[in-house]
Amino acid sequence: MCSGSFAKCLGISLLPLALVCLLCNILLFFPGGNVIDNNDHISVEVWYFGGILGSGVLMVFPALVFLGLKNNDCCGCCGNESCGKRFAMLTSILFAGVGVVGAGYSVIVSSMAINHGPQCLTHGNQTYITTDSPPSVWEYPFIDGDYLSNHTLWALCIQPEGVVSWNLSLWGVLLAMGLLQVALCAVQVVNGILGALCGDCCGCCGSS
Repeated sequence: MCSGSFAKCLGISLLPLALVCLLCNILLFFPGGNVIDNNDHISVEVWYFGGILGSGVLMVFPALVFLGLKNNDCCGCCGNESCGKRFAMLTSILFAGVGVVGAGYSVIVSSMAINHGPQCLTHGNQTYITTDSPPSVWEYPFIDGDYLSNHTLWALCIQPEGVVSWNLSLWGVLLAMGLLQVALCAVQVVNGILGALCGDCCGCCGSS
């Protein structure tokens, strides 16, 4: 497969991944699928916009560049029919680097959020708790991801209902999508280097 065609396939793959990450980050503003009256009660990592900026907006630029490589003009570089194509492949390496940085940022934020756990309404430090005791404190009740291996701790979060599974699922998707984006952009770095060194394997400008 030509380096330009392969880059186009990568670009096609990156766009839906960016859309998924964008939607996941937006959904995280609604803990447990609920609208929160006070924005201070939304987990702080959501406001880092890892899925919106890192794996979302920043990923659109390399994706569009990769998509355009197949049709890039390779004839206009001082009469050298392969020079333009090679320069385009070199440029794609820079945009792939942007993609790695953006997706890497999303991966870091997602990892932090999963380890930290969601902010939720709990009983706080009340000594005597009955079934009639109202939840009283918005806090982060989990420590160093302890809730990941002990699901009984999930009951510490009274409201929003289902917030732990909601956050864990969405952050998990963001983490997986971010790692996949990093891998695809890294592949394009290798593809770009090969394309710059060897040229596009398909004939340029009708040459044989």
